[in-house]
Amino acid sequence: MTTIDRRGVLRGAALTGGALTLGAWTPAWAQSRTPGLLPVVSGDAIELRIARMTRTVDGVAARAIGINGSSPAPLIRLREGQRARIRVINDLDVETSLHWHGLLVPFQYDGVPGVSFPGIAAGTHFDYDFPVRQNGSYWYHSHSGGQEQEGLYGPIVIDPAAPDPVAYDREHVIVLSDHSRSSAAAIFRRMKLQPGYYNFQRQTLGGLIAGRDQSASDRLAWGKMRMDPADVADGTGATYSYLINGHGPRDNWTGLFVAGERVRLRIVNASAMTTFNVRIPGLPLTIVQADGLNVEPVTVDEFQIGVAETYDTIVIPTEARAFTLVGESIDRSGMARATLSPRIGMTAPVPPLRPRPLADMVDMGMGGMPGMEGGPPRGVDPSVERNASRTLATHGMAEPVMDHAAMGHVGMGHAAAADDPDDPMAGMDHGAMKMRDFDVAPQVAKTPGVQTLSPMPVDRTDYPGQGLSGVGHRVLTYRQLRSLERNPDVRPPARELEIHLTGNMERFMWGLDGKRMVDTHEPFAFTQGERVRVKLVNDTMMGHPIHLHGHFFDLVTGQGDHAPRKHTVLVQPGGIVSFDLTADAVGDWAFHCHMLYHMLAGMMRVVTVRPAGDAA
Repeated sequence: MTTIDRRGVLRGAALTGGALTLGAWTPAWAQSRTPGLLPVVSGDAIELRIARMTRTVDGVAARAIGINGSSPAPLIRLREGQRARIRVINDLDVETSLHWHGLLVPFQYDGVPGVSFPGIAAGTHFDYDFPVRQNGSYWYHSHSGGQEQEGLYGPIVIDPAAPDPVAYDREHVIVLSDHSRSSAAAIFRRMKLQPGYYNFQRQTLGGLIAGRDQSASDRLAWGKMRMDPADVADGTGATYSYLINGHGPRDNWTGLFVAGERVRLRIVNASAMTTFNVRIPGLPLTIVQADGLNVEPVTVDEFQIGVAETYDTIVIPTEARAFTLVGESIDRSGMARATLSPRIGMTAPVPPLRPRPLADMVDMGMGGMPGMEGGPPRGVDPSVERNASRTLATHGMAEPVMDHAAMGHVGMGHAAAADDPDDPMAGMDHGAMKMRDFDVAPQVAKTPGVQTLSPMPVDRTDYPGQGLSGVGHRVLTYRQLRSLERNPDVRPPARELEIHLTGNMERFMWGLDGKRMVDTHEPFAFTQGERVRVKLVNDTMMGHPIHLHGHFFDLVTGQGDHAPRKHTVLVQPGGIVSFDLTADAVGDWAFHCHMLYHMLAGMMRVVTVRPAGDAA
């Protein structure tokens, strides 16, 4: 964690060159190694030394990889307009790398081995050198092996050159992560060997009897499709402890405040595999920034944050009492917990874990079918001007044969047994329903890695996230985000690129358009300066946080020329997310799911931006 008194920062804001670690403008308290505070590095010349270390979480020691003896790695504090010169020294016995997540840097400094540079070999160093062209909250992490799972990640804060439009008195950097005593290689191997290896929350006979889980007929329908509605997360509390600033829930990291202060929380999801639902019971959260860029303030009580996303929020505790900050894992198998308090030692009640969500037919990509249940209506597709109907978007191909009129009064989630003559879906081949005609999505390779193609995916940018539809308080959705400034490029897109997020959950195979990274050398190609609408279609039952390196894109959510701009977007299961991209950064860029093991299993491709007029 880092606590930053804004007045102290402003008093010392003159940036001086030549500092190896801490710049002269960094407040004195931030230069200390007070227990609970992340170290801070800044200035014109920064040295980061990557090495193995031991860290203790909730009283248990475990092996980790850190930087300068710290995991999470030090907070890097920069200023917009400066030049960042960062020497990274590899003291490991294997290759490593650092990627500056969300930073707009020349591609050779982006830090992805095999895409933008060769990596940093054991016992060597690499000098990153790039201008700082932006401000906001970001983070950095390894892009080698599974090192980010083992602790190689840290936050970045870039102070604006101009006055900050966000007013605050104090700030805390909140780094959410998932920690396991198992190695990344062991976790990956277990996920590959057995689907749902870490899913200890499957439906039980007791749950059926108690009415907590699906009915017997529902289970039969899901069983025929060889799907598990409780399988909403691959990595769970069965292997993970959930951390805030490197502290487990029993460690109870504490951030201080004075009653009445405007406290800025810079929240980073630096986990390997965990989508978190974040809330502070008793304190409203005013979202002021998403993925490092300012948005018009929107006040909520909870928000879902996908892997690699960042959100800045303002809270104003008016009482001198403690508040619990909760980062609940999406499957509710555990939580990250911290305390905001007027003084060290105070605590607040910790809410119990809520019942785990079950996937529904909308998550199966059947949200556009009449009679399909699965939560509240999703609203109008904001890209309807480009996609008047699903029939037109799929070249007129027919959807799977179903009697929609007969289905109108019953959702698949409540279908009767298959041999029930009164079942409107009797005789339907659930197995065939899993695999649409590939002519519907001709770019998708028909491989063992494609288990499903969503029959009728829908735009879900107005959806708060699995398990959050009926919580009884305000929950953020992408549709509520609106850029504070007018978008820099408001040209209409000249073409559309549709990309399917595909997978086989039974085999733990993941890809884009049915292809793994190792299956193809063909990149997604763009010409410098062109404007393209990219439509992501999630054909799987899991959410995927998709990250594009080197660029921001404008989400198509009905906000016009104030569309929220992001570098990472969580595509909900069975959902569609469209964004408009200006390909303005020449080079080769990684494009991937930020779920670590989904990326390692193949859900990654290269985006190439060629100079205008380059025919190569």
